[in-house]
Amino acid sequence: MSYLSILKEYWGYDSFRGIQESIIESIGSGRDTLGLMPTGGGKSITFQVPALAQEGLCIVITPLIALMKDQVQNLRQRGIKATAIYSGMNRQEILVALENCIFGDYKFLYISPERIHTEVFLNKLRSMKISMITVDESHCISQWGYDFRPAYLKVAEIRKHLPGVPVLALTATATPEVVDDIQKQLNFEKPNVFQMSFERKNLAYIVRTTDNKTDELLHILRRVEGSAIVYVRSRQRTKEITELLNKEGITADFYHAGLDDAIKDARQQNWQSDKCRVMVSTNAFGMGIDKPDVRIVIHIDMPDSPEAYFQEAGRAGRDGKKAYAVLLYSRSDKTTLRKRIPDTFPEKDYIKKVYEHLQYYYQMAMGDGLGCVKEFNLEEFCRTFKHFPVQAHNALKILTQAGYLEYTDEQDNASRILFTISRDELYKIQELGKEGEMLLQILLRTYTGLFTDYTFISEAVLMQRTGLDRRTIYNLLMMLSKRHIAHYIPRKKTPYIIYTRERLDMDRVSIPASVYEERKERYEKRIGAMVEYADSDYACRSRMLLRYFGEKNDCNCGQCDVCLNRQKSSSLSDQDYKSYSNAVLSILQQGDYTPSEIAEQMACDKEILIKVLDYLTNEEKVIMKNGKCSLQ
Repeated sequence: MSYLSILKEYWGYDSFRGIQESIIESIGSGRDTLGLMPTGGGKSITFQVPALAQEGLCIVITPLIALMKDQVQNLRQRGIKATAIYSGMNRQEILVALENCIFGDYKFLYISPERIHTEVFLNKLRSMKISMITVDESHCISQWGYDFRPAYLKVAEIRKHLPGVPVLALTATATPEVVDDIQKQLNFEKPNVFQMSFERKNLAYIVRTTDNKTDELLHILRRVEGSAIVYVRSRQRTKEITELLNKEGITADFYHAGLDDAIKDARQQNWQSDKCRVMVSTNAFGMGIDKPDVRIVIHIDMPDSPEAYFQEAGRAGRDGKKAYAVLLYSRSDKTTLRKRIPDTFPEKDYIKKVYEHLQYYYQMAMGDGLGCVKEFNLEEFCRTFKHFPVQAHNALKILTQAGYLEYTDEQDNASRILFTISRDELYKIQELGKEGEMLLQILLRTYTGLFTDYTFISEAVLMQRTGLDRRTIYNLLMMLSKRHIAHYIPRKKTPYIIYTRERLDMDRVSIPASVYEERKERYEKRIGAMVEYADSDYACRSRMLLRYFGEKNDCNCGQCDVCLNRQKSSSLSDQDYKSYSNAVLSILQQGDYTPSEIAEQMACDKEILIKVLDYLTNEEKVIMKNGKCSLQ
């Protein structure tokens, strides 16, 4: 069956988009392949189509549980067998999923990077017929990337168990340095990269400099109609901005990682179905969310890297229609952003102190600890040892990257239930209502051992079998608890500390330069690039972002705020550009100068000079750094 006929049969499309077909042919012929495709570029097609064309199972490694569930559901709706393994599943559920992959003719297994090195997975892997491995969000494997996750380093290790099986790595954001590192970390036989242009012709990038961000936010949302995402830095701020918008008659809701899953699902559904216009969120929202008609993405707080900004902004206008990405910027943001550096990279002595306090927290003896898995409460830890949560969190992340332990982000623990009355007593219960009685019947048919021990249950399974929504199921189960019919423990999110080596004396803890100094330097550069983007009033915003990702573009976008401001002012002739450019280049041969200093030497209008500097910057003859111009 040809790739095109598979695309037509399962997705109904007559042709591939952009570089999809090139990537498919590359991985389909057994070559390790890296695909760079911006948000909305159709990444999933590039591995789903070639996997369907071959015998065997495609393993898809991704950290996004929401994406796993969404894609598995979409594949099943198309009659394609797919399953997923992620945090929150109990051992029996995992075993069933893996057995299905061995004996059930499944085509896709979605799995988180943390799960691929577990004993149960590696044991079952030997019996699977694997056609290809897909690594989504592959920038997470690079220590030089903005979102490095140590668990991704285990991905390359499973290649040892699967000789000859090709790898397809996919990402939406990667600098040239990260592109090289991804291929190195995944042990590519030889470099093989397919890159779609990062340019979004329908997306206008805007920076609004203001000291009153909430007024500007309201002004923009009243001017631009349609669905919107507003990104903020903190969980508390999501709630505050949401309350402000609703008070002003703009329907909004908030979203962050600390919310209950049922609440997150309900809010996401309301937003996607346009019952709620604006989603106010931390960066926890948007990954794997496929809503094509988002008209505007607004950042109230500045992200700390162009990669994060580009990915979040790129969630606007995925339908190809005109959309806006707006950054609200105040001069104090520069200071706030640079304060994140010591928070993200606290002093090494402080990191060692956190390591030592962790041993006191768990009462871990010297030489013990290897292999221990401990639940971790960051708030309690910080309260006990008088640490600031942000610095302690980042110290633990650095200790993870240095190999002393694994500090996981919050992991889902599946819900559990135990009936506290006998089966006979249960049948005598009255006044549960029609929905309550139906849920009880489904519980008793679906799960065993409910009267003898806590049993893991899945609200998603109960939703499917009862037809009730998640919130209703949650309320009914809580009602059973309140009436002392059962004890229901809802799914909770718990971080863990996993000791990867024995406890050492604090003086023997060493943080290598590759983990600390080199990563800190790159973090500072990313912040510098973000500040430069926001500060710039002379260079096309789209071209600045493209250049950061190693892509050259000869034309200004014509729709960002810088381009629009330039169009309002009078234009220069080609001869004017040439003469002014020569004068600027002559001055810069003598040293580096600010635009104001150059304008003073040339005795010309500053607006004209900005146009000329923009032209020279875009032609890569001049660069701007720390407010000064210099020859490139």
